[in-house]
Amino acid sequence: MSDDLRAIAFYLPQFHPIPENDAWWGAGFTEWRNVVRARPNFAGHYQPHLPADLGFYDLRVPETRAQQAALAQAHGIGAFCYYHYWFSGKRLLQRPFDEVLSSGAPDFPFCVCWANETWTRRWDGLDDDILIAQRYRDGDALALIRDLLPAFADRRYVRIGGKPLLLVYCADAIPDPQRWAGIWRAAAREAGHPGLYLALVQSVNQKTMEPAALGYDAAVEFPPHLTLSQPIAPDPNGVRRGFRGDILDYVSCARNALARARPDYRLFRGVMTGWDNTARVPDIARCFVNAEPANYERWLAGAAALTRDWHEGDERIVFVNAWNEWAEGCHLEPDLRYGRAFLEATRRALGAT
Repeated sequence: MSDDLRAIAFYLPQFHPIPENDAWWGAGFTEWRNVVRARPNFAGHYQPHLPADLGFYDLRVPETRAQQAALAQAHGIGAFCYYHYWFSGKRLLQRPFDEVLSSGAPDFPFCVCWANETWTRRWDGLDDDILIAQRYRDGDALALIRDLLPAFADRRYVRIGGKPLLLVYCADAIPDPQRWAGIWRAAAREAGHPGLYLALVQSVNQKTMEPAALGYDAAVEFPPHLTLSQPIAPDPNGVRRGFRGDILDYVSCARNALARARPDYRLFRGVMTGWDNTARVPDIARCFVNAEPANYERWLAGAAALTRDWHEGDERIVFVNAWNEWAEGCHLEPDLRYGRAFLEATRRALGAT
């Protein structure tokens, strides 16, 4: 990790079976099932994305989690940001993170993003078929933060100004978000913390960009959401019949993102390694082309430079989407095509040694 900047990679804890996914998608389901069935949609389309060094892992295995942390640390990543799936007290995909907490291993920093979207059959194109909903019931604000207090107390937890960093994916979906933020901060102080550092993710569902309007401290960029990209028209003779998705240029996305003017609020810059959700929705996928290590390296180096210019101290943080979003073609973990090239690009871009 660079001495003056922390790179935090979003981490998907999905790669292990759970009863709910068994019921919804079939026995033994994990996202590897989607990943391996992906096929190219147009000439030159890079699909499927297949893992290299770590293989088709199961996150219930401690050795896998240790290998992930070792790879990340060796290439300049300073922490993982685990998605936290919590629905009025019901947790999903919690086992890997719970075991990280209970075992104390790997000895690698982390924080949490509450992924507070309602789950639907969106992968099947059935957005209205709800699998599990966010209800935002009375008492949920306090119950959620109490659920997270053991993580905040862990010495590995990422802090800013001594305050645990909590991200929320769809902050303005919360009824009366300022009241929720106040409850969270008060509970953190009662637990002995100097407060809570709240950051909203500027996701595709986020309508309010200014964190102070919701009672938050900062915002986090989350490309490709809310970015501008140049569409690319493929040779129609090389397009798979039935494909009606988008083909977009990664380089133009990076260039436009870096040109974003500094806002009046505190913003943590974010980059992506790529994006291609063909594995989930093959017919309507968004596919970025030119998502290559050299182009990613230039984007991350630019984001790091802006971060050093905009922020000081432990607010010098840049986010990477993502460590292991394999079904979205968005991963730092080595694959069969590029090997460790994206990891090496990360190390160079951050000036890590």
